[in-house]
Amino acid sequence: MNETTFGLIRTITFRNVNCYLIKTKDSYILVDTGYSNQRVNIEKALDEMGVQLGDLTLILLTHGDFDHTGNGAYFREKYQSKIAMHKDDLGMVEYGDLFYSRKSRNIIIRMLVKILLPLLRMNLKKDDHFTPDIYLEEGDDLSEYGFNAKVVHLPGHSNGSIGFLTREGNLFIGDLLENNKKRGPVKCSLIDNTVELNASIDKLRTFILKTVYPGHGNPFQMEDFIKNYR
Repeated sequence: MNETTFGLIRTITFRNVNCYLIKTKDSYILVDTGYSNQRVNIEKALDEMGVQLGDLTLILLTHGDFDHTGNGAYFREKYQSKIAMHKDDLGMVEYGDLFYSRKSRNIIIRMLVKILLPLLRMNLKKDDHFTPDIYLEEGDDLSEYGFNAKVVHLPGHSNGSIGFLTREGNLFIGDLLENNKKRGPVKCSLIDNTVELNASIDKLRTFILKTVYPGHGNPFQMEDFIKNYR
């Protein structure tokens, strides 16, 4: 596990997938939940950080992929939390279909995914399917949950990809961008809609951003991505 404290933000990383635990005044918020096959490790990390029943009030999901939503249903029940995400990725968590809202119609890729993921215990099993409690849209204010941030819709990786932009300029970005160990901050490796993804990246230029917290790789400064952006 790679655990780092950034003020009131803690990063929990297993299998190169990040979950972010945010300490608010009275409770905790978890951004993304990791693979279901890493549940024991992530649960242990949350327990060691002092998260108990009733403490985790909200689970924010950046998008519907199984590596980010795999423990959503389980943590909701354990901690009596609510799950919030964008409606456009709903089918991915209700039916466990990675391609539910994606344009890809490549039959070979779909078949490989359906065969390989269960073998690797990386898919969203039926018991892990869920319906969110809250649907988030562009501009939604999260301050009522003790988190001074707003929702930013950032499609391109998936239709329902969103980010969470704090008043201080920190951005939890999901998989729109990733921090590659060799190349540094770059576009995500799985692009569903290139036009929308580039538009989402251009949208970031309208914000004053400090630290970006990606779904994969270490947090980085936005200017470091701008240097690599093509």
